[in-house]
Amino acid sequence: MAARSDVGMIRSGNEDSFYAHANRECGLFIVADGMGGHAAGEVASEMAVQIVSRELAPLNDLYSDAARERVAESIRTSNRAIYQRTISESDKQGMGTTVSLLAVSGSRFLIGQVGDSRIYLLRDGALKQLTRDHSYVQEQVDAGFLTPEQARYHPYSNVITRCVGASEEVEPDTYAGEIKTGDVFLVASDGLTGMVDDRRIQQLLLSRATAGRVVDALIAEANYRGGLDNITAIVVQVQAITPAAEPTLENPAYR
Repeated sequence: MAARSDVGMIRSGNEDSFYAHANRECGLFIVADGMGGHAAGEVASEMAVQIVSRELAPLNDLYSDAARERVAESIRTSNRAIYQRTISESDKQGMGTTVSLLAVSGSRFLIGQVGDSRIYLLRDGALKQLTRDHSYVQEQVDAGFLTPEQARYHPYSNVITRCVGASEEVEPDTYAGEIKTGDVFLVASDGLTGMVDDRRIQQLLLSRATAGRVVDALIAEANYRGGLDNITAIVVQVQAITPAAEPTLENPAYR
């Protein structure tokens, strides 16, 4: 696996944060895209990845009935903490963040998501978006008023309808599924997916290059196409399925 965040070509600061750690048995990968101005957005995204990663670090059995609820509750916990800062610190009013997390263990994955940071799965050459954007344009697409291509270039394409920290409560979406050898996961902020269409993302993920080179190529592509926002990408390549063992998510990597 590999993970990197880039400021892009336009922004002066980076409001994205990420967490990525894995061993042979399990892994946890999080992307958070903050909003509310440079200082506040960065604070919100950093709080989200720190709280969610802390809450989920012991999570290993993704088959248990409680695991899915635990994923959702980790996001709710970060929401409450961020929201409390927005009402207690005047300079943090209006801050919030997206959160998209991928937990893998053995042959199982779990996803928790709020906002429009996406998680994709490349399997047998086909790319599938596993998450559904919480955004104005996605609602218009669902209602049949916009095509996906029109939504990409819509002036409100960056308006999200659900985020972490904006209100006292938030309800994350959760997804679960099986992992197969050869799968490739991508967790990314909209600084990537808003600049690079799915067909090009698919081409880059199909590369036989290392995860690090694929991440670099994805970020370079987004910058080549304008780099209008901060860009964060985590690529996870499944080389073999190993039975889950005891949790060992020590020494986390933060940004």
